[in-house]
Amino acid sequence: MMTDFLPISKSDLSKRGWQEPDIILVIGDAYVDHPSYGASMIGRVLEDAGFKVGIIAQPDWRQPDDFKKLGRPRLFFGVTAGNLDSMVANYTANKKLRKADDYAPGGKAGLRPDRTTIVYANRIRQAYPNIPLVIGGIEASLRRLAHYDYWSDQVRRSILLDSKADILVYGMGERQIVEIAGRLQKGALRHELDNIRGTVIAKNDIGSLKDIIYLPSFEETNSSKEKFAEAFKIIYSEFDPLRGKTLVQQHDKRFVIQYPPAEPLAAEELDKAYDLNYAKAWHPIYDKDGGVPGFETTRFSITSHRGCPGACNFCSLYLHQGRIVQSRSSGSIVREARLMAARDDFKGTITDIGGPTANLYEAVCRKWEKEGVCRDKLCLTPVKCKSLELGYAKTLKLWQEVMSIPKVKHVFIGSGVRYDLLVDKGSDEYLKELCAHHVSGQLKVAPEHSERSVLGLMNKPSFDIYEKFIRRFSEINDHLKKKQYLVNYFISGHPGAGLNEALNLSLTLADKRIHPEQIQDFIPLPMTISGCMYYTGKDPFTNKNIYVSKGQRERKLQRALLQFKNPANRKYVIEALKNLDKLNLKNRFFYHK
Repeated sequence: MMTDFLPISKSDLSKRGWQEPDIILVIGDAYVDHPSYGASMIGRVLEDAGFKVGIIAQPDWRQPDDFKKLGRPRLFFGVTAGNLDSMVANYTANKKLRKADDYAPGGKAGLRPDRTTIVYANRIRQAYPNIPLVIGGIEASLRRLAHYDYWSDQVRRSILLDSKADILVYGMGERQIVEIAGRLQKGALRHELDNIRGTVIAKNDIGSLKDIIYLPSFEETNSSKEKFAEAFKIIYSEFDPLRGKTLVQQHDKRFVIQYPPAEPLAAEELDKAYDLNYAKAWHPIYDKDGGVPGFETTRFSITSHRGCPGACNFCSLYLHQGRIVQSRSSGSIVREARLMAARDDFKGTITDIGGPTANLYEAVCRKWEKEGVCRDKLCLTPVKCKSLELGYAKTLKLWQEVMSIPKVKHVFIGSGVRYDLLVDKGSDEYLKELCAHHVSGQLKVAPEHSERSVLGLMNKPSFDIYEKFIRRFSEINDHLKKKQYLVNYFISGHPGAGLNEALNLSLTLADKRIHPEQIQDFIPLPMTISGCMYYTGKDPFTNKNIYVSKGQRERKLQRALLQFKNPANRKYVIEALKNLDKLNLKNRFFYHK
């Protein structure tokens, strides 16, 4: 029996006997009722807390009428751009419009505006000037304070001000959104949504605030790269739920206030959020379009945990989900697997049980609970900290339990692994079991680069560790008599990487007969370390100068070097070699056997 979707029309409201919803969530993605879609999880969490929730998905933003389709909510509007920042969703790394949108019906591009959060919020303000307005999701989270915006090549002020919202929820917002709804339910006014962890608000007067840290103002960060880097360092160091302080950043005559991050969810709380009554499907209104393409990758997948202690400098997860791993109980995951196996459309394969990094399920550090994450050292680089305990034994037991469910024929790990955690003897049993039963033929790993200097700026392990993993992976599969392959992810154009570094990487790949298809042109995402490096040309922690490739031509040449096997790239490879005075290496690329 299919679960009812949350209401998307007034007729849906009538079917539930509602005169009005308490809360309306407006989202930049198509409506897919699945916990991998943040807005759907927030909607179900609010529903479980006793609130009536409606959904407006991908409204026509050109005028306010579409935002009125469910009427005025009793408590507030919530706005999110969706599972991606709208500029990432709409544009390539070369600032070209994307031809498709996996989070839209039929993959159709153009159904969400640029800077979705701002546009939606301003349309709602036109329709209902005094309604409480909450913004959240990855776009709001990573633009919550003054930030560098790659697409406009400028420092922009907090998205809270541009959206004219009352409060911004950052991070994974289950606790915050229920707190906000509860306060409004009890009669709180818009300006009284104050002092909630994991939120950002704006005030004209901060005289009542205590124990705060002042950031360089928006005006200072906009005019000085040194001040921008100074602000970034403070934001980065205070993003901890146990020791983080309240941050204040002045924007003209107003003060943007970021309260400390929300505390991580305990396993029981995480279980409850994932055990809610999701339909696990796109809304039937999209059937005529062929559905929502992005859902196909998660339809038969299970999220086991959130948070990543890897803290890769180019990744936005650190300042959204945080470094503390929060894992669901095995019982909750098994329950979800049983429900999945009972579905008529289930064919026997669970495509993934994972999270940001699959092999960090149940990873714990004794310091996280009482002290938070360390200020002065990282969890995984240059090597794994001894205080970080991996959950491999629990993972192996979990896999066995899920595999014992009737109708489950395969459980694959599709979300990728940290290969540097699979090179010592302590990982033998995990890696052997993974290769024997849980690789679909291809395993995703992300070496990203070969050059030590670039990897250091990425906060990634050295390439020799990747080479060690390749050997172990090959030996185990040879022993199993299996032909399985690595899908290698590399980044071109990261700060610190010029044409010389791209050439060295391409020669390394050529020598190893690696011809990667998964090349990502570096995008300096807002509020990431690598984004700060790209904008300032310096390492924010050492103040050392860094070479940054900003010209589109050089970025194109770097990518061509990495994909030299593509005939269309031949002329660009030759151009790059000419620029480097290395034409003598041409035969290494085009006649390599």
